[in-house]
Amino acid sequence: MSYTLDRLLPDTDMAGAEERARKALTDNGFGVLTEIDVSATMKMKLDKDMPGYKILGACNPTMAYEAIGLEPRLGAMLPCNVILREVDGGVEVSAIDPVASMMAVDNPELPKVAAAVRDMLQKAVDEI
Repeated sequence: MSYTLDRLLPDTDMAGAEERARKALTDNGFGVLTEIDVSATMKMKLDKDMPGYKILGACNPTMAYEAIGLEPRLGAMLPCNVILREVDGGVEVSAIDPVASMMAVDNPELPKVAAAVRDMLQKAVDEI
């Protein structure tokens, strides 16, 4: 089972991909709570260059509240990370598949919430 929902944005730069990603996430009920510019961090901390790589921590508050209500320690697995990664020919977008990541949690009620979040994330990825 794949653990990400993926899409290639051909002939797109990082700035354009990020703008599109933020809009699609917002349009599908997610806010971006965190962002990490991995490329800049690696340059600053290790003096290593790497292609553009950014992590956006996306959250749908309603779904997060429901999931935490079912499993109080689930916050350790939130938010839903979406990465933007420069590849040959464009930018690859990958979002965590909540169904795959929640398989580690032994709670029979959680898969329904995870499936709903996956559907919302897949729609956002498709719209980017």
